Amino acid sequence: MPEGHTIHRLAQDHRSRFAGRRVRATSPQGKFAAGAELIDAQVMTAAEAHGKHLFLGFGPDRWVHVHLGLFGKLGFGAGTAPPPTDTVRLRLATPDAYADLRGPTACGLLTDAEKQAIHDRLGPDPLRPEDDGTRAWQRISRSRTTIAALLLDQKIIAGVGNVYRAEVLFRHGIDPYLPGRSLTRAQWDALWDDLVFLMAEGVRHNRIDTVRPEHLPEAMGRPPRVDDHGGEVYVYRRAQQACHICGAEVRTAGLAARNLFWCPACQPAAGPR
Repeated sequence: MPEGHTIHRLAQDHRSRFAGRRVRATSPQGKFAAGAELIDAQVMTAAEAHGKHLFLGFGPDRWVHVHLGLFGKLGFGAGTAPPPTDTVRLRLATPDAYADLRGPTACGLLTDAEKQAIHDRLGPDPLRPEDDGTRAWQRISRSRTTIAALLLDQKIIAGVGNVYRAEVLFRHGIDPYLPGRSLTRAQWDALWDDLVFLMAEGVRHNRIDTVRPEHLPEAMGRPPRVDDHGGEVYVYRRAQQACHICGAEVRTAGLAARNLFWCPACQPAAGPR
């Protein structure tokens, strides 16, 4: 599932192509035909993201809400749009650009109030300038749940996925099994600030890179990572490989319905597991 930086990048891409322009909207697949008809030939007034939710504004009280889920894809093209395939849920097009949405978990038309209800149930997003980590800390500091599970709870912090949770915990040497209430406020503030930085870099480069300059392949004389994920990481999907820092074997285990990755030496256990 795409992490929050991808959705913010998609919002940015929509703004650069369609904001302030009258957009043609169709649903070749037919599942969003009624919604597409209501926004067809309207001006896109806004494109924003909150966590893994994308919102495209078309005038007052009218928002297209998209959640890609596990299988959704959103691709862009330049020039005159070619004939769409019947898998396209929503096509947005102008004479010189188009966007095709396929296979999303959600694609619906919302009012302002319905959109606000989604914001209200989500936690703060490191990529939204108006958000900070205080509200998340209030919940984390009272929780017996592991910090690794809390980081994936979109009601606590929005946009963090499996890659960012593993990497940010490694970067700060925090045991992923540490209960939230055992985390210090200083540790949480450092995690939040690092997520703000890492995820903004993810938007800028359109991929996840979490390795500090001194640990990059060219600095360490090691081969670059080869993986569909792309980018350089410390522990994510590196189970049974040597840690870049200490050489210990990176471990993996299931936690919060996802595969967790960590280094037992760089992230020592805070207590019995």
